[in-house]
Amino acid sequence: MKLLIINGPNLNMLGIREKHLYGAQDYAALCDYLRAQGERLGVEVELFQSNHEGAIVDRIQEAYQKIDGIVINPAAYTHTSVAILDALKAVSIPACEVHLTDVNAREDFRRISYIRLACDKTFAGYGFDGYRMAMEYLVETYKK
Repeated sequence: MKLLIINGPNLNMLGIREKHLYGAQDYAALCDYLRAQGERLGVEVELFQSNHEGAIVDRIQEAYQKIDGIVINPAAYTHTSVAILDALKAVSIPACEVHLTDVNAREDFRRISYIRLACDKTFAGYGFDGYRMAMEYLVETYKK
């Protein structure tokens, strides 16, 4: 099984930005965590991060018939990107949405998720563990 893990804008700034919300661990620590979880689950993990909506759309399209599951933290694009939603719908790859913080407990606009419409589940507010939960869900779903 091969999982694609997509991180959207500003996630490369983890450990620098709003530490009171996102913690002190940096993006490299997140990548190390994700690789370790992939090893633990016995799946291949491909990591992708971009601050550019079109690059995220391109990577989702490239996943068609090559990837078995997508974990996506679309970050700010969660609330704005019909293009990412449409790309996820087009490839029809099982997907989970992840957010480090509990977006439902934050500003009102963060409660809107276009991306969620193309995802099997959303894991929000669990920090790095939300990714693990999404990966485990996709692995279990794949086995069925």
